[in-house]
Amino acid sequence: MSIPVVTTIELQSLPKLTSGKVRDLYEIDDKTLLFVTTDRISAYDVIMANGVPQKGAILTQLTAHWFKVLGERIPGLKTHFISLTPPPSVSDEDKSLIRGRSMQVRKLKVFPIEAIVRGYITGSAWNEYQKTGTVHGIPQPAGLQQCSPFPKPLYTPSTKAELGDHDENISPEKAAEIVGDKYAARIEELALKVYSTAAEYAREHGIIIADTKFEFGLDEETDDIVLIDEVLTPDSSRFWPASEYEVGRDQDSFDKQFLRNWLTKEGLKAKDGVEMPQELAEATSARYKEAFKLLTGKTLEEALGEL
Repeated sequence: MSIPVVTTIELQSLPKLTSGKVRDLYEIDDKTLLFVTTDRISAYDVIMANGVPQKGAILTQLTAHWFKVLGERIPGLKTHFISLTPPPSVSDEDKSLIRGRSMQVRKLKVFPIEAIVRGYITGSAWNEYQKTGTVHGIPQPAGLQQCSPFPKPLYTPSTKAELGDHDENISPEKAAEIVGDKYAARIEELALKVYSTAAEYAREHGIIIADTKFEFGLDEETDDIVLIDEVLTPDSSRFWPASEYEVGRDQDSFDKQFLRNWLTKEGLKAKDGVEMPQELAEATSARYKEAFKLLTGKTLEEALGEL
């Protein structure tokens, strides 16, 4: 039996605040949101016409796992996560729509930057380095090979674009202009700490995190910087199988690089209304699930059975 692909969800028991590329946000009360993750998938900042089976559940359950792991390994880390259980105000009918793909989170002021951390040189960073010897305009040592590790992880922020627009790579100095020096320094420090901690954990479980992006919010009551949104998923990161890693070439991946490669090959990069072949959607789901099992030690079905 085929698994339904959920690209649109309309809850009746909570007011919807906004829809993003993948997530819909609903208001529980003035301090709490319900994040609902659909099976939509985007590449090159464009949403595909069809989705990836069970993607929303994979991202939600993996993010919750990472919040637990990071909270144990980084003393004092604050996250917006509250619970995987929907609030009582959600009707039984709505609960059936969002089973496994929703989480309650704290409502916070969101910083308008993406905190990207790169541990390995690949993708656009590799392309820039070959031309100029820099990454995000930051000079790098000579002699780096494709997919080799940086001497130390690199913080390369970008703007956080509105839906339909494109993120813009910016310097750490520009990020400081946007969010203020005090918060920019703390965001950079936290992003690097979370990445290095997660990379160590992932390597222990057979995965290399080549790069990833984080988002942070501000708890205005305590002035704390808080890790928010999805974290360290195949949607927000490049995951490589550690057993197959080899410097000097493109790597196999557990992320949506399959989709990016197909779009580029077919001349469909950044075009609206593109529908993936069914086999590509199913292959992407299978790879996401494989990464999920390596990182959590359980299948998605086992994780959902615990809810």
